[in-house]
Amino acid sequence: MRRNRKMKVEKAAELMCVFPFVVKAFEMEIIPAERIVAQIGDTLILTCNTTGCASPSFSWKTQMDSPLGGKVSSYRTYSTLTMDPVSIVNSHSYLCAVICDDGGIKEKSVKVELYSFPSDPVIEISPSLVVGEPAIVICKIPDVYPSDRLEVVLKKDEHVLLEEHFLEDDSTNTETKTVTYMFHPTAEDIGKEITCVAKLPIADMDFEPKERASSQKLNVNFGPQNTVITTSPGNLLMEGDSLNLTCVTQSNPPAKIVWSKYLAEESIQHLIKNSVLSIPHVHFNDSGRYICEVINLVTNKTEKATVDIIIQGAPVITKLSIEPSTTVQEGANVSIQCSAESNPPPKIILRRKSDNADMRPYSTRSILLPSVMFQNGGDYECLAENKFGKIKSEITLNVKYGPRNTMITVIPTAALKEGETVTMKCTSSGNPAPVISWKKKKATGESEKISKNATLTIRNLKSEDLGLYECEAYNQFGKEEKAVKLYVQARLEEPDQTIPLIIAFSSVAAVAVPAVAILIYASRQAKINGSYSLVKALRLKV
Repeated sequence: MRRNRKMKVEKAAELMCVFPFVVKAFEMEIIPAERIVAQIGDTLILTCNTTGCASPSFSWKTQMDSPLGGKVSSYRTYSTLTMDPVSIVNSHSYLCAVICDDGGIKEKSVKVELYSFPSDPVIEISPSLVVGEPAIVICKIPDVYPSDRLEVVLKKDEHVLLEEHFLEDDSTNTETKTVTYMFHPTAEDIGKEITCVAKLPIADMDFEPKERASSQKLNVNFGPQNTVITTSPGNLLMEGDSLNLTCVTQSNPPAKIVWSKYLAEESIQHLIKNSVLSIPHVHFNDSGRYICEVINLVTNKTEKATVDIIIQGAPVITKLSIEPSTTVQEGANVSIQCSAESNPPPKIILRRKSDNADMRPYSTRSILLPSVMFQNGGDYECLAENKFGKIKSEITLNVKYGPRNTMITVIPTAALKEGETVTMKCTSSGNPAPVISWKKKKATGESEKISKNATLTIRNLKSEDLGLYECEAYNQFGKEEKAVKLYVQARLEEPDQTIPLIIAFSSVAAVAVPAVAILIYASRQAKINGSYSLVKALRLKV
């Protein structure tokens, strides 16, 4: 370090030899000089500098002896006045006085002119603009000074909405100035820009910027409005076609869409929440009035559109039923119903199916059978027809009843000789089919079951086969009985031989019927002497 200082001294001596020594006069200056423009809130440093004075003494003051509003720092040949931050109290002419050690005094002043234009305007618009409803735009210019020189222009795109000057404003400090504009937005305003331009045109003050601007796009809520429903392929369809209903509306923000349909009794069936209602294969019950309801949750407004859909086609039988059941007991009350749907409405015929094609129907849509009989059982058919086609469906009524019309048939019906075969057949009707069995009356009066078949065959007819035979027909709904009796009626006498005559006499336990068979052993004697037993006839033959 000493070596460096020695080199500097030697260099100074060389310069003194080259240039003659000149003593400078005592001078001072203020930087910046005479006039400075400063923005409130910034930092401003005034520097008072001297030359030609080894030990100057500095002092700062305002012309009006007001507080300095800053911090003074003095150094060997200069002094600074720092205003951090600059405030309205700094709007003065500042005087710097310097006293030199030889008694010389010098002073200079600088005028500090203030302004404040620190930031762009702030635009405030009603948070939810609705078409047709009054809206307010507010433009705020923060901390401006001097406000009497402020100019504000409010524009929508390039259209000037408002111009405002504050010429009569007498504020003595920074102030936030506000411009307010009310308008009624339209749907065409969506996307347009509101611009607030603030100007502080002080001609004799050099600062930038002298103009600031802010913009904000408009978002205007409206609707729903002009709601319509489009149908594809149309309002009139054939059953099985596909149908698309599209609800179109104008709304901002986009509206919530709800589809519904009017039902009977003025009730409403809610369907889907979508702009498109699709039915891949329509049916007759899809006919009706459809409602598209659009709701704007911001504007809190709703709008509805309706469309009538008509489905045409051949009939479809929707119901063919027997009440209380397809299987009933004889005597029950029965109702047969047929329903069909189509457009145009179908002609419906409900009738009992018969081989006779010309058989007339009981009714067009229903048949009532009070105290139903077994004859009413069978197949019933429902026929539905319109111009697009016809359809037929069948149902069976099953009537249950007990045995009836029980009948015994004896074969053969001609005269028989002992040792031959006789067959007795028992038949009966009923639903379900009756079970048939045979019994024979014993001498004690008791009945003995002898067969579970409908046909009873007696082979090699003997005397012990004589007697009363009973046929019983049975199901869960009742029973019916009939009987046949084999006995000897008379004796025919001839000189050569005697043969017994046997008669079978039929009687009915439940319903009387005529005799169905007579078995005769014919006697070759011409004279009839009277009745005798089969046993006696057999002895004569022996």
